[in-house]
Amino acid sequence: MIDYTPFWETLKQSKENWYTLTKKHHVSDSTLHRLKHNQDISMKTVNDLCRILDCEIDGIARYVPSDKDQAL
Repeated sequence: MIDYTPFWETLKQSKENWYTLTKKHHVSDSTLHRLKHNQDISMKTVNDLCRILDCEIDGIARYVPSDKDQAL
């Protein structure tokens, strides 16, 4: 599964917060909710977050093996 814990750590270390992401950068509350609950987001959103937070992809997400992963 994709874990977005790195996003929250990166956000804490940045000058941004939930408010600035939604009001200044127009990231939807729905997207932040999805990140909080490790639900799918688009790669466009990952790209936007990397640009906003000036970080690499690993500052947003990481792969964690899980029994909940779909069968291949």
